[in-house]
Amino acid sequence: MTLPLLTDSHCHIDFPDFDGEHAALVARAADAGVHRMVTICTKLRLEPQVRALAEAHGPVFYAAGTHPMSAASEPMATVDQMIALARHPKMVGIGETGLDYHYTADSAEVQKESLHLHITAAQETGLPLIIHARDADDDMAAILTQRFRERAYACVMHCFSSGAELARAALDLDFYLSMSGIAAFPKSQALRDIFAAAPLDRILVETDSPYLAPPPYRGKRNEPAYVAHTAAKGAEIFDMSLEDFAAATEANFDRLFSKAADWAQAA
Repeated sequence: MTLPLLTDSHCHIDFPDFDGEHAALVARAADAGVHRMVTICTKLRLEPQVRALAEAHGPVFYAAGTHPMSAASEPMATVDQMIALARHPKMVGIGETGLDYHYTADSAEVQKESLHLHITAAQETGLPLIIHARDADDDMAAILTQRFRERAYACVMHCFSSGAELARAALDLDFYLSMSGIAAFPKSQALRDIFAAAPLDRILVETDSPYLAPPPYRGKRNEPAYVAHTAAKGAEIFDMSLEDFAAATEANFDRLFSKAADWAQAA
């Protein structure tokens, strides 16, 4: 049986959870039909090791930024620094950045400063912005909208699990919503309803591995191969075949992460 092709649009395979098994991880992903993945550097000082993974494995692309939960403890990113990193042929996104008031509300102002710098880098490079948002819906919507009106940019709301109002604000800007394993959790019906109301051409799938494994692996380490289970739930949400849903998310990924699509075609 030929499996539909899928892309894990957001994972963290540089984390220690995967030490020593990157080749096997990429092979398991391929066996599940996952032919590409974007691994996310969350601290810019670690960019060289994340870049090395992309250079060593054909299916691996990467993005780089400062995670909002690290914004106060890491050196502040600069726009010039991110523009320089974006010259690498497999560096395909800016972030993840954003706002997280769940655990780190005390650093809200530093997070906002960092977010604004990442938005500028996305505007300057043309690469998509990758947003992490948790318990910060109002500020998130206001900043993203204000900056977009000043100068347009592309963006994905990674691991989207916020409320319907932030989803609508993002979709009104033609941003993308990325579906993680959370959408497959039994108690996530409200989130599934938000995705079902969104345009199909604005949906991506991801693992956020090693976190948030979908059923039947919930509670275990997540990995890119398991995005196939999230995609199966996505097909159910949109009442379509897995093949058609996978094809739609592939087209969406290629449109948003066009640098990755162009690299693959050139290769």
